Amino acid sequence: MTALAMPVRALTFDVFGTVVDWRSSILEQLQAFGREKGITVNWAAFLDDWRTAYRPGMEAVRQGKLPWTNVDGLYGAKLEAVLTKYGVTGLTEAEKFRLRRAWYRLKPWPDVVAGLARLKTKYVLSTLSNGDVAGMVSIARYAGLPWDCILCAEIFHHYKPDPEVYRGALALLDCKPEEVMMVAAHNYDLKAARSHGMRTAFVARPREYGPGQTSDLQPEANWDIVAADFVELAQALST
Repeated sequence: MTALAMPVRALTFDVFGTVVDWRSSILEQLQAFGREKGITVNWAAFLDDWRTAYRPGMEAVRQGKLPWTNVDGLYGAKLEAVLTKYGVTGLTEAEKFRLRRAWYRLKPWPDVVAGLARLKTKYVLSTLSNGDVAGMVSIARYAGLPWDCILCAEIFHHYKPDPEVYRGALALLDCKPEEVMMVAAHNYDLKAARSHGMRTAFVARPREYGPGQTSDLQPEANWDIVAADFVELAQALST
């Protein structure tokens, strides 16, 4: 991989999976909760079932089958059904809220903080996530992420890959499309960003979904940059 010369002013980042290791982070919290409360269930299966609220929920919103609901609302609506399925009963509302807020306490991948610090010396850094504002702020503070700006689906009332998300980010950053690079571990996200003229960087996260992951292991197009991690991304962008 060689350094890439281009008129990039800002980088926008997918967060869940690309920046933070959501699955391991939440699984640790669920397991700790279970030990504390004396609850024995298959927490990995519990989490995988809970996660099914994400893409189908967003798609229902995108298709107009649901009114606008942020991602916290989608997970909150699914939690009760998952608790029932796994026989977890008797929790207080405060305990349920604690579980729900696990999505706001996510650890970054090991390369992220150092890579972002290098990139921040030259570029504007912003989230461009399907998450909500409160969640993005909480994750940033928890994980030590040095964003200049928080942009996400909740601001635009649209989920990626709707064009309103990418076009909205370009407008708010006051940049031409070729001046903004979308960084993601998901090929669909980069495909959508490129369709609006944005630059693209693929950083694979082969452990995002746990053992046996089969999706997004490789770049599926000739993205502008393919990097092993954020440090390598910074090197490619000459920072």
